[in-house]
Amino acid sequence: MIQRNMYESLQKALVEVRQSKGLTQTEIATHLGKPQSFVSKYESGERRLDVIEFLEVCQALSVKPLNILNKIINNA
Repeated sequence: MIQRNMYESLQKALVEVRQSKGLTQTEIATHLGKPQSFVSKYESGERRLDVIEFLEVCQALSVKPLNILNKIINNA
């Protein structure tokens, strides 16, 4: 159960950062060289990110991975 909650916190944190920067899923996907559905799927929980993908998403969002991880830890 903790793992699920942590992954939901990750999804929420990534969506919040993207929205706070005024970016669309399409813009992030373009930066990643992926289709928009890739972003939609990890944001909705249909797909999980591996560590490298997580780092690439953070780079696309211009956010430090540790900032996202701290949010997850604080919400666990």
